[in-house]
Amino acid sequence: MKESDNDQVSDAPRPIEPSSAKGGPAASEQALLTLLEEYRKDRVWRRWFRLGVGVVVIGTATAIVFLSGLEGEAVPETFTAVVEVSGVIGIDGDSSASTLEAQFEKAFAAPGTQGVIALINSPGGSPVQSGQLHRALRRLRDRYAQIPLYAVITDIGASGGYYVAVAAERIFVDPASIVGSIGVVINGFGFVGSLEKLGVERRVLTAGEHKAMLDPFSPSRPQEQGYLQVMLDTIHQQFIRAVKTGRGGRLSEDPEVFSGRVWTGEHAISIGLADGFGSAREVARDVVGAPEIVDFSAQPNWKLKLLDQLELRVMSVLKASTSGSDLRLY
Repeated sequence: MKESDNDQVSDAPRPIEPSSAKGGPAASEQALLTLLEEYRKDRVWRRWFRLGVGVVVIGTATAIVFLSGLEGEAVPETFTAVVEVSGVIGIDGDSSASTLEAQFEKAFAAPGTQGVIALINSPGGSPVQSGQLHRALRRLRDRYAQIPLYAVITDIGASGGYYVAVAAERIFVDPASIVGSIGVVINGFGFVGSLEKLGVERRVLTAGEHKAMLDPFSPSRPQEQGYLQVMLDTIHQQFIRAVKTGRGGRLSEDPEVFSGRVWTGEHAISIGLADGFGSAREVARDVVGAPEIVDFSAQPNWKLKLLDQLELRVMSVLKASTSGSDLRLY
């Protein structure tokens, strides 16, 4: 029996219907379109972000120019110059002798300066730095003999802080100021007993008999303590000579003055360590006769700091935006 053409059996594979293909070309195309749309949105966002950064940069530059103009405002024709001596006097930062000397130099040399005030709020510090600044102020007084130098002690003018103050012609204090401490100190700790209790043996080698003289883990020796005391006494006498030279006959004969004690401002006046009460403004107005004050103290360079911060911020933003210029997958 002959089969009909419709009933013929064929071994050829039947084509797959597009609608039955899972994950076929249509799905891939849709995923690609979605990815491109997200990328397009990301590029638009970055474009606006860069525009915002540009606005910030322009605005900051404008502010710097404007504030620089404010800084250029004319100073008074006559004024009292002020230089702050604050914190621990040392070799670093704004409290070193060289830095402070440069500020006082500018204060004395500025046209219109009628007097200079050393505004002191210091517990002391390095005897070397204090002595160097003291001598520098004495030299400036000699060079600018027509311009008086006064010291105003606020909260504390002790030890090295007072060493600096006595370079001035007159010293003014508040009744509650802490003044004095004309002495020298060296201190430390000894851990010899602690090492023995812990069973620790200290081993140290030196070239020079007294090289390890201040070693806190070795027993102190009377001979070495004597050496240190001579050194302290020598520096103390240097301090005393500076005070006597600066204060002259105003000093009391009381030996306690040089004992390292501190006094209130009120008591300091009675023993000749200070001359009277007064703040910087009071001295400028009533003693110098030039009430306008111009500060010659070291000021932080806010423009450089602002530009540094702005540069860091812009670089980070540009790095974040430009690094995404290619297609990224997270």
